[in-house]
Amino acid sequence: MTRILTFAVIVLALGFGFSWLADRPGVLSVVWQGQLIEMSLMVAASIIAALVAAVMLVWWIVNAIWTSPNAARRYFRARKRDRGYQALSTGLIAAGAGNAILARKMTARTQGLLSADQEPLIHLLDAQADLIEGKYDEARRKFEAMARDPETRELGLRGLYIEARRQGAYEAAQQYAEDAAEKAPYLPWAAQATLENRCRNGQWDDAIRLLDQQKAASVIERGEGERLKAVLLTAKAGEKLESDPVGAREDAKHALKLAKGLVPAALIAAKSYLREDNLRKAAAVLEPVWKSDPHPQIAELYVRARSGDTAIDRLKRAERLESLKPNNIESLFAVAQAALDAKEFAKARAKAEAAARIEPRESIFLLMADIEEAETGDQGRVRYWMAQALRAPRDPAWVADSIVSEKWLPVSPVTGRLDAFEWKAPFGQLEGPVEDLTIENAIAAAPARAEPAPAAIIVEAAAEPVVVKKPAPTAPIEVKPVASAPKERKPIPIETPEEADAADVKAEPVPFFGGAPDDPGVKKPGVEAEPKTRLKLF
Repeated sequence: MTRILTFAVIVLALGFGFSWLADRPGVLSVVWQGQLIEMSLMVAASIIAALVAAVMLVWWIVNAIWTSPNAARRYFRARKRDRGYQALSTGLIAAGAGNAILARKMTARTQGLLSADQEPLIHLLDAQADLIEGKYDEARRKFEAMARDPETRELGLRGLYIEARRQGAYEAAQQYAEDAAEKAPYLPWAAQATLENRCRNGQWDDAIRLLDQQKAASVIERGEGERLKAVLLTAKAGEKLESDPVGAREDAKHALKLAKGLVPAALIAAKSYLREDNLRKAAAVLEPVWKSDPHPQIAELYVRARSGDTAIDRLKRAERLESLKPNNIESLFAVAQAALDAKEFAKARAKAEAAARIEPRESIFLLMADIEEAETGDQGRVRYWMAQALRAPRDPAWVADSIVSEKWLPVSPVTGRLDAFEWKAPFGQLEGPVEDLTIENAIAAAPARAEPAPAAIIVEAAAEPVVVKKPAPTAPIEVKPVASAPKERKPIPIETPEEADAADVKAEPVPFFGGAPDDPGVKKPGVEAEPKTRLKLF
């Protein structure tokens, strides 16, 4: 662009100069070797311009001839370099695709066209070709050589880190990541690996310091950095809650400022206040988090904040949570559970059914089974609600990398990833219920409550009146059996105790062992072959 503008300026200047001379005609006289030469100014200017152009053209030709060897050498060198870079590019693509033969062929061609000292990527291509061919020791030595070169240090450490992790040498891999993060904290992979290792070792202060360096180097975004710092502060507070409750509370409150909905931080801060019996400040910490993200662990700590409270007091606190977040499944479940403890079964049943209408899940049906057992003791309905719980979706839990934990953890025990645990339904469950589990259908299909009915006892007796004395309410009924012959059975009424005493009928018991042998032709003495009857006791 600059050359174009310069050329345009020169052309305009020449045009302006010739137009100025044309407006001011004159004669130029030159005496040279006794001869007088006269010409107009326009002709003289044209001759001068032509001479200048001729001189420049001659100079360009002479210079081109003089520098032609160097120019030819540069041309062939550039052509060779272009061919080398083309081979290098093809080799890297082949290595990435896993084509070992082509990668090795392009490596040899690149080394013949380019100098390894001038192009470090040749070392990378060579190492990648070794990895594809399974020559891991050769590849590691080449990565070590790259790590010693300041220009390729980061690339060599990256290769060594990946190879160490692949071979299971996690301590060596961590050392490579530490070296890279120390000299280049802006490398995301090195900083992340170092951060996760410090978290696994419980070095929370070092992890927070490294995270601040990452934020200063703009490696991670501001929002993500604040979230991770809040997680680290929460982990640090959780470790020193027993030894230093005040310090743990300050770290937890700082974490809540960075991430307002971080439930574990709120729980730690509230527990610290409850150790000082400061229920008001504990509630002030839990209630804002409950409004933004209702969580059952918050509800449990809030409702049972004071161990000496009655069930009615706990029910009032549960209703306070419901007023802060109405029409929420966690609020309704907390009230239903507190109402069950307070023996207010109607309210517990109504809140549990309302929670099931929002989201039927396992814990709600188990709670309804508890309510049924505490209120009526009807085992049929209890088993029905427990069967519904088996078919219902599972409750949310702390899940990370398919691992379910009873409590929140700052890092995943599988991968070491920071802030991996989420409150959600565990994996491996069905996405939806096997059958329609709406609470209306479940209530409609529930068995009716059993009413108390008189017991019926069937007793085999002879045609003769059998004395059955009315036992005490806690004693079992005693029936004296008599021998009978296999005849037709018919029901007979049972005499009342008064009638039995008046008749004074005694039935002789027949021993089970030691009696006469069973002979259909021998009639047992004192026993008549009368038809058996079925007695009903009411």
